[in-house]
Amino acid sequence: MKTVEVKNVVIYARFSCAKQTEQSIEGQLLECYAYAEKNGYTIVGEYIDKGKTGRNEKRPEFQRMIADSSKKLFQAVLLYSLDRFARKLKDSVMYDEILEKNGVEIISAKENISSASPSGMLHKNMLKVMADYYSVELAQKVSRDMRIMATKCLYLGNGIPLGYKVVDKHYVIDEATAPIVQMIFKMYVSDNSVTKITTKLNDMKIKTSKGGEFNKNSLYTILRNKKYIGTYVYDDIVVPDGVPRIIDDNLYNQVQMILEKNKNCPARKRAKEEYLLTTKLFCGYCGSADVMMTGNKGRSHTGKQYCYYICNNARNSQTKKRTCKKKQVSKHYIEELVIEKCREFLTAENIDLIAKSIMEEYEKTAENLSLKHLEKQMQENERNRKNLFKAVADCDDDNIRKAFYENIKNLNIERTNIEKLLVAEQVKDIILTKAHIKLFLTDLKQGKADNIQFRKRLINLFINRILLYDDRITFIMNCADKGFQLTETLFSYIIAQSLFFGVEGSP
Repeated sequence: MKTVEVKNVVIYARFSCAKQTEQSIEGQLLECYAYAEKNGYTIVGEYIDKGKTGRNEKRPEFQRMIADSSKKLFQAVLLYSLDRFARKLKDSVMYDEILEKNGVEIISAKENISSASPSGMLHKNMLKVMADYYSVELAQKVSRDMRIMATKCLYLGNGIPLGYKVVDKHYVIDEATAPIVQMIFKMYVSDNSVTKITTKLNDMKIKTSKGGEFNKNSLYTILRNKKYIGTYVYDDIVVPDGVPRIIDDNLYNQVQMILEKNKNCPARKRAKEEYLLTTKLFCGYCGSADVMMTGNKGRSHTGKQYCYYICNNARNSQTKKRTCKKKQVSKHYIEELVIEKCREFLTAENIDLIAKSIMEEYEKTAENLSLKHLEKQMQENERNRKNLFKAVADCDDDNIRKAFYENIKNLNIERTNIEKLLVAEQVKDIILTKAHIKLFLTDLKQGKADNIQFRKRLINLFINRILLYDDRITFIMNCADKGFQLTETLFSYIIAQSLFFGVEGSP
């Protein structure tokens, strides 16, 4: 480097976010001013980056200092130590060359070396290498420490999810906000759209864990967070029951299935397409792993759009190792086949058999099923009200308290409606007959094939799951032809629907 006479210098100081503070800057400046006075330099400026790591070159004051070096206002940059300049060797070399081109020298107050001499150059470069090595070692050490903390399910300094707080580095349930998380999951399962949920939460003045308003991303973050079912996840470390759970597995899994369905039907609303076999259709070749086939869209070489189902393992073959070669199947073809299978099942003989089996079960039950269901709803309502009243008592946040009171108000309205239904149920005397059941099943068989609600009802009622191969298909029904095995789901549904027919005056 060409030797220059140093008169005017600027100081560059920096501290990172780790263990250093504002006092670190003060110490650096004191050392630099003392060094400048001892060596007859004039300080003409300061460039200070606070809370910026030396491994990041995008430090605003550092970049301003590099840019100003071309203005010939100073002949040197004075540092407390060379590691303040940059910790990455490649960054240090690159910006050192820029300063050298602009006739600016780097001076270290602590190391007391200058690049004006060959020995100084060697010493400086050695310190740069050591700084780079130290930075890499430090990053690796931090990573090791983080992994050790993760195995103990400790809080690592990242954001705290809504519903939790941290006590002594451990996650604990925040009684004030955990009910909000439960409310969000239940609202999503109840077929509320993301837009409706975020609007409602914001109208209720409920805030995210970061204190902001809800949006689509913040809601999806909550719905996909495994911490809510007690699973602690960090990198490849997964610890079941590592944190207190807020959501039960059944509710969480329902949400994930809906998310998966919506994820694989991105153009559903636009194209008015519903993939009716989502959560019902499974790849026969991957069936043991419970790999679903999900809906997708594509275009032929002629530009015509078509809809189909494809195995998830085959669908990801472009980005992951292909584990399944199951061919995609036309949405129209497979759904029509399933609807036809359900209709074929509802022969006159089977309708009579189903009605007979249901009546036998129904007559064994002394209690009124509708009454029993309403009583169960009332118990759930009372439990939710008690939990919310407790949450209000423990909450100090006025906005959250208002949200809780709004929920309590809704539960009170629900309670009143249930009480009215209970009174009506206790005084009415509906006699369910075999004819009611046969009427419902016959009506179901004769429904319009192009009616989406009819198709959904048939599939959800009779199909448990479908295993699809390239050359065959296996139907697993909620009931069986031989011996007629009646499931609880089928029994409850047909009872409820047949009661409805009876109330309406049929037959």
